[in-house]
Amino acid sequence: MIEGTAGVSGHRDPDEALLDNPDVLAEHDPGGMLRHTASAGAQVRESAALTAEANLSVLAEEGRPRAVVIAGIGTAGRTGDVLATVAGPRCPVPVIPHRSSGVPGWVGAADVVIAVSASGRSPEALAAAEAAHRRGARLVAVGAPDSQLQSVAERARAPFIPVPRRAPARASLWALTVPVLLAARTLGLVKVNEADLAETAARLDADADRSRPTAESFVNPAKSLALGLAGSVPIVWGSSPLATVAARRFGDTLSANARYPVVTGALGEAGRGRVGLLDGVFGGLVESARDIFADPDDTDERGTRLRLVLLRDGGLNPEDDADEPLAVEERRADAVQTLAERRGVRCDVVTAEGGSALERLASLVAVPDFASVYLALAHGLDPMAVPAVTEMKELANP
Repeated sequence: MIEGTAGVSGHRDPDEALLDNPDVLAEHDPGGMLRHTASAGAQVRESAALTAEANLSVLAEEGRPRAVVIAGIGTAGRTGDVLATVAGPRCPVPVIPHRSSGVPGWVGAADVVIAVSASGRSPEALAAAEAAHRRGARLVAVGAPDSQLQSVAERARAPFIPVPRRAPARASLWALTVPVLLAARTLGLVKVNEADLAETAARLDADADRSRPTAESFVNPAKSLALGLAGSVPIVWGSSPLATVAARRFGDTLSANARYPVVTGALGEAGRGRVGLLDGVFGGLVESARDIFADPDDTDERGTRLRLVLLRDGGLNPEDDADEPLAVEERRADAVQTLAERRGVRCDVVTAEGGSALERLASLVAVPDFASVYLALAHGLDPMAVPAVTEMKELANP
């Protein structure tokens, strides 16, 4: 075996039949990634209860902060993106996700730092918590109990919200996100209430049921999405800021779980240049050379092609002043679907549902999360074990 490939297996061609055999699925998922993904709704409820037990009231004693910095990397870093999006452009203070070690140079006593780490030992989160303590900034820490991060929070006499480590960080998005949102609510920056959390958890539960292993591919939206993406180069675009966070989240899970290269981003930015991918060698450029009588799903005939996934958010923030931004986003989404159709590039659409921003986000994240796991399993890969990640940590931290 080549050095550095221990634990790597799989096959290039997906096994579609495997996805409709629950027993075989379980054998190929020894770490239980499907089970962990299905726990998203439970994560929302548990984290809300754990956060309620923390003394967050001290955050509000000094009034509204100058800025809020959310320090973390990977999935922990995504919590900052979620907060910034849920808070929206009319948030009274800047909400700044920070993915580097330490904190920005301007952070001081007038600011709040939320340090997030699923393991409680991320160098980025630990350095941010230490820096916040030294500079006199208000600190909130979110992570595994009895961890280094909890020790830093205790030294700083700062609130610590324990998140039990039951799954890999990438399967713990909601467990990490809820405490961040509730800390921001304490500061008066978001209006997430108990009903929003309950509806979000219910939405995640419902999508987990629709995406369960025992549901066959033709009625399972996650399996259908996975099979559509198989053998392609995925492009995932979000039609709004909220949908763009979901698009980038899908890129994270496609890369980590299924080991697929993926392009993600905002549809507005794509229209300024990246939409040209549809005309490239993996998109419409090869159409003129293709047999017009060929089966469009025959990958041998088509070669590796782009597959577009469009996450559409038709919701409107109650604080928005007009429908114009929504109308622009909808026209742009319609336009890119038309462009893809004209070039023979297949397009999957996931549309947001729900009343609150948090529930709409959940509706855009849940099925793609499952799809990334099913895509890994279809290729014979264990979605839990990512040897390159372990080796990277060992090489970078000898």
